[in-house]
Amino acid sequence: MLKPTTWLGGVLLVSAMSILMASIAVAHEVKTEALRVAHPFATPTPPGAANGAAYVDITALSESVTLIGASSPASSNVELHDMRMDGDMMQMRHVDEIRVEAGETYTMRPGGGFHLMLIGLTEPLKEGERFPLTLTFAEQGDVDIEVWIQGAQEGSEAADGHHH
Repeated sequence: MLKPTTWLGGVLLVSAMSILMASIAVAHEVKTEALRVAHPFATPTPPGAANGAAYVDITALSESVTLIGASSPASSNVELHDMRMDGDMMQMRHVDEIRVEAGETYTMRPGGGFHLMLIGLTEPLKEGERFPLTLTFAEQGDVDIEVWIQGAQEGSEAADGHHH
């Protein structure tokens, strides 16, 4: 039989570990001298889906940065895309670059605007898994990140938590 103090200590330890794991699960970013990439995430895809989408928040720190490409072993190609309403139709188009001015953050989220289109997925994107992605910037070359696969709401909220 556990003593009340042993039981309470166990509860406190489990609580502390849960809080630590939750903060690790929510917070991930990559920072260089020129930029910060916060909480990269992709949304799950159904079985057999050929394409998926990933989202990142890019902050240009001391000077402007220009994202000019991306690649990942999770897909045969990664394209920079923009999604906008054209009248009552959503239009998606390939773009050559995404520029972020010094001191600004560009926030990618599901539902519109810029995103990274994962074309030719090697396998479905399953919630809870992760995959590597390389972002290529005109000013500094490649930045390697890890993309977490999360539901659109969960990923967006976690990414929003990175902005103070």
